[in-house]
Amino acid sequence: MSRAIAVVFALGLIAFAARAETGGHRPAHDYPTDARADYVIGCLAANGFNHDLLEKCSCGIDTIADMMSYDDYEKAETILSMQEGVHGPQADIFRHTPIAVEEIDRLHRAEAEVNLRCR
Repeated sequence: MSRAIAVVFALGLIAFAARAETGGHRPAHDYPTDARADYVIGCLAANGFNHDLLEKCSCGIDTIADMMSYDDYEKAETILSMQEGVHGPQADIFRHTPIAVEEIDRLHRAEAEVNLRCR
């Protein structure tokens, strides 16, 4: 019994230390770990690899997660991908429909907030 209590206590300390390290900040929306990692890796690849940038990129995905659900983020990323990959009249659905415009605008607002919060 005392071993189980020690394990629970140790896990609690680890969780407390992790929260203290991040200032207790928890984004409003939960994103899958692979989506967060993908964002951070893409951010680092686009801007250079260094520790300061790692913190900025991590802050970036946390900020986006504060502002939009993962479903909305995924929709916006898909629309952006289709805007780049589809040409001709078929591409209009990804550029000019109200839903596409709204999703992209929401992502752009979140990205603007990233530029303000994550310096």
